[in-house]
Amino acid sequence: MISSQIIQKTLDELRAITRIDLCVMDVDGKVNSTTFAIENEDFGDVRSFAESMADSQVMKGYHFFKIYDNQTVEYVLVAKGGNEDAYMIGRVAVAQIQNLIVAYKERFDKSNFIQNLILDNLLLVDVYNRAKKLHIAVEAKRVVLLVETKNEKDQDSMEILKNLFISRNNDFITAIDEKNIIIVRSLEENDGYEEIEGIAKMIVDMLNAEAMSQVRVSYGNIIHEIKDVSRSYKEAKMALDVGKIFYVEKNIVGYNNLGIGRLIYQLPMPLCEMFMKEVFGGKLPESLDDETLNTINKFFDNNLNISETSRQLFLHRNTLVYRLEKIQKSTGLDIRVFDDALTFKIALMVSSYMEFMKKQD
Repeated sequence: MISSQIIQKTLDELRAITRIDLCVMDVDGKVNSTTFAIENEDFGDVRSFAESMADSQVMKGYHFFKIYDNQTVEYVLVAKGGNEDAYMIGRVAVAQIQNLIVAYKERFDKSNFIQNLILDNLLLVDVYNRAKKLHIAVEAKRVVLLVETKNEKDQDSMEILKNLFISRNNDFITAIDEKNIIIVRSLEENDGYEEIEGIAKMIVDMLNAEAMSQVRVSYGNIIHEIKDVSRSYKEAKMALDVGKIFYVEKNIVGYNNLGIGRLIYQLPMPLCEMFMKEVFGGKLPESLDDETLNTINKFFDNNLNISETSRQLFLHRNTLVYRLEKIQKSTGLDIRVFDDALTFKIALMVSSYMEFMKKQD
């Protein structure tokens, strides 16, 4: 249903242009929106007019009009004044509001379609039939972005995003749970992941500034057919989860940038536990102190470069070498050697994954 705020805005705009006061009420006479004070006004029997055969009528110095939704009287519009000007402006207002009702119903139908598409609730033949009926292009370049807000049912963020993309008729914004907002974004022919990253950054910056909301944004792979929207959504969902485990410092994560984290995320827990025991025995990475873990991560960040790592840690080269040898004695892995460094890196990621999964239980 079209909101009263939209109707009020329409009446206000017409009043500013025409100087004719307008009021919209339901069929029982309850006021929805108005441009003038109605406390002492007597509109007569609105219900009788709504049930009559007439589409318009003059009563007590007012022009009354019916506003239809699928041949059913949805509202009654009142134009103040019994002259020809009030009649003409009333007809214009009725036409405008009826067009808005159709547009908002179509938007709702499209949103409902996108939700069912994302949830895999439609057969393939239904996907194509409904897309055609709703005038949604079947073949088009798109991507699904997922916006996670900290607050449940964050209507402010939803409204900001709708206004941000209001001029883009081929984009869809919806939600299927309490904390995630889904954007099905249409792309230009030459758009790639760099442009998607820019869109994600714009969303983060806008919500941080306007809604004072810290959000995380993820996105799936680019798709070219409407039937693949669900796949891009699932990829975006995985990117969001994987980002929370392995890329905590990032607020934008793309499925195409997940790397080995995407594989680890799909490993069964028993296999992870067996791997950790084989690599570390009884001593897991979380048992290492913060200084040691910081040294290891910095060493990996600098591609196993001892000189650069010691410089960034403000350590003498020999002190760093001593720490690395100490790690070797403790774990049996010499992370100065590529194969051992790779094993250790994977083990750290598996450990983070196991810790994340335990918190979910």
